[in-house]
Amino acid sequence: MNTTFGEYIRLLRNKNELTLTQLAAKLNLDSANLSKIENGKRDFDEKRLPKLAEIFKLDLTELRNEYVTDQIGKHIYETNCTKQLLQVAEEKAEYRRTLKEKAL
Repeated sequence: MNTTFGEYIRLLRNKNELTLTQLAAKLNLDSANLSKIENGKRDFDEKRLPKLAEIFKLDLTELRNEYVTDQIGKHIYETNCTKQLLQVAEEKAEYRRTLKEKAL
């Protein structure tokens, strides 16, 4: 999906006809913080993903994947990673997977 996680939340909120205040209350946030999340000025707290999934009747694994890919994309952008650096990072991730498999 070509949106930030905050934009994704806004899309879900609008699709479900919830106001910023209504969704913020359901997430136990104040509307100012939710606005900052939707506008990319603050990160969404990962601990609130299960509640967000419940509110919008979403699969938690898929929602978590959307969140994680956004966080990775943000980090790549902020650190100005090159494709070569990303390739090395993927190789390291694959190495960690093999370590985990060996431990089992």
